Amino acid sequence: MTTSNLPPLLNHFLAGWSCFASSASSPKNSLVRMVTAANSSLPNNSVVNSTSACASSDELYQTDNGSSFAMIGQPQWTEEHLANKAREEGHGAALAMAHAEYGSRFLQALRGPFAFAVIDTSTDTVMLGTDRMGRYPLYYAEIDDGLVFGSSASIVLANTTPTDEAAQAALQAQGLYDYVYFHMVPSPHSIFGGLKKLPAGHLLLCSENQCVVSNYFRPVFREQSQDSFTSLGAELKTQLKSAIEPDVTVGAFLSGGLDSSSVAGMLAEICPNNAHAFSIGFSAKGYDEMAYARLTAKHFGIQLHEYYVTPEDVVKALPMVAASYDEPFGNSSALPAYFCAKLAAENGIQCLLAGDGGDELFGGNERYIKQRVFENYQKFPAGLRHTFIEPLINALPNAIPLAGKAKSYLQQANIPLPDRLQSYNFLHRHAANDIFNDEFLATVDTQTPLQLLRETYHRATDASTLNKMLYLDWQYTLADNDLRKVSHMCELAGVDVAYPMLDDGLIDLSCRVPSDWKIKGNDLRHFYKAALKGWLHDDTINKKKQGFGLPFGVWMETHKPLQEMAYDHLLNLKKRQFFKPTFIDQTIDLHRNQHAAYYGELIWILMVLEMWLVQHQ
Repeated sequence: MTTSNLPPLLNHFLAGWSCFASSASSPKNSLVRMVTAANSSLPNNSVVNSTSACASSDELYQTDNGSSFAMIGQPQWTEEHLANKAREEGHGAALAMAHAEYGSRFLQALRGPFAFAVIDTSTDTVMLGTDRMGRYPLYYAEIDDGLVFGSSASIVLANTTPTDEAAQAALQAQGLYDYVYFHMVPSPHSIFGGLKKLPAGHLLLCSENQCVVSNYFRPVFREQSQDSFTSLGAELKTQLKSAIEPDVTVGAFLSGGLDSSSVAGMLAEICPNNAHAFSIGFSAKGYDEMAYARLTAKHFGIQLHEYYVTPEDVVKALPMVAASYDEPFGNSSALPAYFCAKLAAENGIQCLLAGDGGDELFGGNERYIKQRVFENYQKFPAGLRHTFIEPLINALPNAIPLAGKAKSYLQQANIPLPDRLQSYNFLHRHAANDIFNDEFLATVDTQTPLQLLRETYHRATDASTLNKMLYLDWQYTLADNDLRKVSHMCELAGVDVAYPMLDDGLIDLSCRVPSDWKIKGNDLRHFYKAALKGWLHDDTINKKKQGFGLPFGVWMETHKPLQEMAYDHLLNLKKRQFFKPTFIDQTIDLHRNQHAAYYGELIWILMVLEMWLVQHQ
């Protein structure tokens, strides 16, 4: 695997290697390769021992016995003596103290965005951990004589050798299948053989004998609030404001939605008359929310900076953006996120505040309401459903009005969660053997994506259906998707990013909000909107949720250079023996003649995959 031909990124990174037995490899030379692969513009600290090496762009501490304690991010210690240690000697020293006192239990005293590595020479163990929302990724590979780890796939693969069979930079068929399913490769898997990602809120403890991954953070959702609706709403506003602590030149993403407007509004209160926000628009009907961004900016007295992304921007920037990711990444809103971050960097902003997380904490996605409609059917006695309702509905002739919809409803209602959430997935609407070549498909477990979703969904025990869906989204919508999108695009543009909506105080507060407060009837985010009513503009609170989508499918209908770029890459993808050529031809036809937006997204993820393969394979 090669790193893309990019300038050094504003990339906070960890890198390291530990041998549990003697090795002919050189830790020092390995570390040099890993740090080079990080492609970071930030200075780094490093330590090298006879059997281990570690480097960090942020914090690194070494004890007298040669143990290393590395950390990146903005950790917050809840124990006073650890917080004092961090202030006096740095977070690496605080990590060493916490590890000595509590072992892995020190994570109960750690908050904020972080990733860490502990190489303990006294016990010959390595410990890796990510924060509760996984804001900093960690990759690792078990090799013959130890463990290699880093905050990117490139870093870890830079330290593999031809004898490290488990960590060869060979593409996994399963990873490619998972990418098409999720439009990214979800944790704990990666697209490379032998390479794994640590999921959000997880801990890895590795010794010579075994490596064990555990989930140290499981939220406790409560359905009975000890606080009144009003007092909890006041606490929400206080927590949100305290989550914004600008210590550099700060600006805010501003799409015009609830979350970005909340974050930008709080920034305006903290920095009156000097708050800057950055917005992206599209000249395409149904996609442009600039009017709402302007409304929020005027409401709070924010200086708004605007940029309209064009089809020409996509043609020019997409190959670079697609190649810059360590793994193929098909979220099309990465491109507008990049142009927004680039606009901020050009205006002297050092850190952007992103609004990601509010929908997943407080119930803001339409699918949550839709699933409740299906779940209500399960409340009928099974005997009544299976012996009376279903035979009656299924016997109706399709010519009868609404018969088709009734049958479709029953079909979906009988699919359990979380599987039902994937009803509109390409790989559920089209048979896998119509999409992939038979030889490729024979090496894939098509049930793996659903198994991942089920395990995560049911991990949230003693939780309502809504809260289980929220927790599922914490992992796959946030940690593995939206945060990877925004963080990497900010790195590429040269600015840092922070996520105030994912402050630990707000996460804890969201778990104390009962489900029927989060969504009341069909009112998404009822509690959140009620708490901020009178502070946010009424039009912002009442606007229909739209999202931050790129109108690629619509643009591609008429923009010839965009068509040519897409068709050229799909033609090359045909030659790679992953997909059946007839499927790619059919996708183009369906985009042209049936649903431009829906099948435009499929064309996008296939095109981005080919762009990524050209650079990395």
